[in-house]
Parts: sequence; C-alpha cells; structure tokens
Amino acid sequence: MRTELVSEPGVPARPNEDFASVGLPASGQGGALVVLDGVTPPRGETGCLHSVSWFTARLGGALTELTVSLPDVPLADVLARALTRTAEAHSQTCDLSHPRTPQATVVLARWSAETVEYLVLSDSALLTESPDGIITPYLDDRLSRLPRASLATDALIDAHVRNKEGGFFTAAADPSVAARAVTGVLPRADVRAVAALTDGATRWVEKFREGDWEDLFRFIRKEGARALVDRVRALEVADAEERTYLRRSKTHDDATVVYVEL
Repeated sequence: MRTELVSEPGVPARPNEDFASVGLPASGQGGALVVLDGVTPPRGETGCLHSVSWFTARLGGALTELTVSLPDVPLADVLARALTRTAEAHSQTCDLSHPRTPQATVVLARWSAETVEYLVLSDSALLTESPDGIITPYLDDRLSRLPRASLATDALIDAHVRNKEGGFFTAAADPSVAARAVTGVLPRADVRAVAALTDGATRWVEKFREGDWEDLFRFIRKEGARALVDRVRALEVADAEERTYLRRSKTHDDATVVYVEL
C-alpha cells in the first residue's frame, strides 16, 4: 500500500487549522482516512475560548478512532458521534450556539475487503480512481452554487446561509449536521486509489485552472502529494503579483493532501 500525507500551513507563523490522518486497523484489514479543513473565522467574537486548530485536533482525533474502531457504524453516524464528543469537551465553557463557534469541512473514507465508504461535508474534495483509470470526484458543492450576493458579508453568511437550509453546512457543534453530508458506498473492486484534499490544495483546479480533477489525481499519483502543494504555493506567489485570480480570500491557505493506493 502506498500512502502519502502532506499538510502545510498557509502562513508558517500561524497554526495549521487543517487535520489529516490515515488509520490502519491492527488486523491489517482495510483502513480509513480523515481530512478536516478548519474554518478561519473573521475577527470578532466566536463564543468559544478555543482555537480552530484545537477544534480540528479534537474532532479529527475522535474521527480517526471511531472510523477504525466502529467499522459497522455508517460514516454519517460516526461523524455525529465525534461531533457530540467534541462538543462535550467544551460545552461548559463556550457558547456552542454561536454561528462562529469552531467548525470544519470534513472528508472521510473507509475501506474494507468488500467496500469503500465516503463522506464529504462542505468544500473539501474526495477523488477515487477505478482499476481502469477513471477518476471520479465526490464533492459537496452547495457553497459554490450560492449566489455571490448571499456571501457578500460575514453577517449575511451567518444569518442566512451558514448551516442553514438552502445554504451550506459545516461540522461545528450540532451532530445533526452529519445527516447533511454527501455519502455513499462503492464496491472495493471498483476503487484502486483515493485522494482527499482541502480547498487549499484544490486551488490547483478550482482557482488556478491547471487542469481538471482527472489531471489533478494523475499529478498526485505521478509527482506526489508534496509536489502538488509545492506547485500550489508557486502559483499563489506568482498570482500575488499578477492578481489574475482576484477572488481568492487569502494569498496562501492551509493545504492538505492524503493519497492512498488501496
């Protein structure tokens, strides 16, 4: 099995708010991956004493344990349990009802001898490759389909679209959000490799248009996860001067890539 994991902060002086892990059961049968992208809040009150990186570490740790230790529990239920456990860790000190309480996007994948399960919540991505080389993206595109006017200010986002019906959903404190995730189960025979990426890495496709999802997957397989992040960083630096892609909210973003050949 070939496994690669790269996670790099957008700014070295700031904590990385992404989380990534690969879990392999002691039995040697199957495995799981977890990728989270912490949502950086705007300046101001969040209702929480804890940082986004604290939250993603807690949630990611719970998901890593539960995806492996509860192989018969569907991934949406695993996410709900992990969110409940994480909320309980700070419910006595923090206002978890605040719209800016720490939160994250989620990608989960779990494989056994028979199946590959997946879960995607918000704008990170999961890609699979079939034995005949077909690349399939699994995306939660609700955020990208919203009109730009609804995302004009943080106040509008919080009031009308963040974790709202008709808007988009992230993993925060409410375990019921797990039911909103994009989920599915594939035959193991139909999947020979998977890649999970936060949006700091999918910029290669979505912002810089270096290729499509198929090109991205093949780049990772040939050049490696580290090479993809390095290429994104080079594109970000070049665009900081050229300003071709003005819709980027940050010059650099935390970037995480996990690649597994099953």
